[in-house]
Amino acid sequence: MTYIDTGLFGDLAGDLYGTPDDVQPPLVLLHGLTFDRRHWGPFLAQLPAGRRVLALDLPGHGASPESTSYTPDDVAIAVHRAVTAAGLATPVLVGHSIGGLLATVYAAARPARGVVNIDQPLLPGPFGELLRQNEELLRGPEYLRLWERLTAGMGIGSLPPAAQDLVRTATTPRQDLFLGYWHDLLSKSADEIRARRERDLTALRERSVSYRHVSTSEVPGPYRAWVRSSLPDALFSVIPSASHFPHLSHPRELMDLVP
Repeated sequence: MTYIDTGLFGDLAGDLYGTPDDVQPPLVLLHGLTFDRRHWGPFLAQLPAGRRVLALDLPGHGASPESTSYTPDDVAIAVHRAVTAAGLATPVLVGHSIGGLLATVYAAARPARGVVNIDQPLLPGPFGELLRQNEELLRGPEYLRLWERLTAGMGIGSLPPAAQDLVRTATTPRQDLFLGYWHDLLSKSADEIRARRERDLTALRERSVSYRHVSTSEVPGPYRAWVRSSLPDALFSVIPSASHFPHLSHPRELMDLVP
């Protein structure tokens, strides 16, 4: 990648790559909860030298300052300020884990060419139930016990050694981040969240924003049908992987799926 600038874009820390005359749509990269923009290193290494890319630290992560609110809507506002400050127009949002949800929320209300959602269901499902069942633990002094339980199921040990080290070191598992970014899952009903996501997907359809869900195994049929009931042209791709981090285990394959 051709490095251009690093620093604050709006209120968010980030790295800007590529050349202003790149004819492809710019990319905006959003990492997962507790991690930071360093997670995109292997993926960035696969992109053409001139591709215009903005890799951001989400609010409260990496070098970005903390925020008073980490709800999806408020984080999307902060991301949009960063995109505007970087001079990017109608980007493709590429988000991993909760970054995939944030990319969806962003593109539903702001100029965007497309969304690539990496391994992030839009419905609470069993994960939301798990959080609600463990809310007392999450709000207490031993909150990391829940995070350790979650990371134990992410297949980190199947990653290449350098990627394993990245996942284990480029992370800040703070309690305020969990409570803030998971606020909606803890405070809203599954039906409320479903209705909101349906509005987001409908907005993407009405604005002709492309949408690709990338998972590490086949998405259940009912979920696929639910997404396509609001966004019929949504694409689903599988990058077979034993981990939650296909952008680290298979960056080349992911690059081939990004418009």
